[in-house]
Amino acid sequence: MSVVPVFLYHTVSDESPSWLAPFTVSPRTFMEHLDLIADSGLRVVPLRQLVTRLLGGPPLPPRAAVLTFDDGYADFATTVAPELAARGLPSTLYVTTGALDAAGRPSGGGPFPSVATLDWARVKELDSAGVEIGGHSVTHPQLDTLPLASVREEVSGCKERIEDALGHQVDAFAYPHGYSSRGVRAVVREAGWVSAAAIRADSAFSSETDEPLWFARLMVRADTDRNRFAHWTGGEGAPVAPFAEGLRTRGWRAYRRARAMSGLPYRAIPA
Repeated sequence: MSVVPVFLYHTVSDESPSWLAPFTVSPRTFMEHLDLIADSGLRVVPLRQLVTRLLGGPPLPPRAAVLTFDDGYADFATTVAPELAARGLPSTLYVTTGALDAAGRPSGGGPFPSVATLDWARVKELDSAGVEIGGHSVTHPQLDTLPLASVREEVSGCKERIEDALGHQVDAFAYPHGYSSRGVRAVVREAGWVSAAAIRADSAFSSETDEPLWFARLMVRADTDRNRFAHWTGGEGAPVAPFAEGLRTRGWRAYRRARAMSGLPYRAIPA
């Protein structure tokens, strides 16, 4: 089975609010990661190329990898995109439309409090520059804890908002927090999304036999050290999808659903 690292980043910054800090990578570390990718011989390809393969298309080039970024933080335009452009690397940016709609409002507005997000003008510029823009829901909820009617609003509403802003079809979705379920994935398919990124077993490699509406990614965190990242670039250190959903994952979903139905808080990652 061919291993395909699909790297997931959130924000690339020297500072971030405490709730986002565990998922923040410094610009220096990010550039080190790009150097490790290049030195390892990985070839970064557009996400569309992987998805085409998952749908039965031609094989990927040897040692293919994909770069993805979640949420839509402002540093993608100021810090990340210039580095990727200088190296000629393609990427996919999954945006949360409610955050973009709230951009410029006082701190605390929108799904991501106290952190700067992109606005629609910058997203259009990135789209024109060749960055693939994907969807990440409207308000960034844990979709697998919601009634399906609410899931449809989040999933379809996100797609419609992006397509209206960009003036063309968008195909790539990413599940907020990485969470989905069979029912959620069915709604995503019905809404017209062609692919959907997940987080399997905390972090896992994708492969050329992975599931297009549930493909795995490697989540890069603040505590992802150089050795672990180097292992990932070598195709080691994580399970390879597809694989069956484990009992622990199903139990965690049941727990979160019960807490949500009771109106009680629970911790979730901001993926």
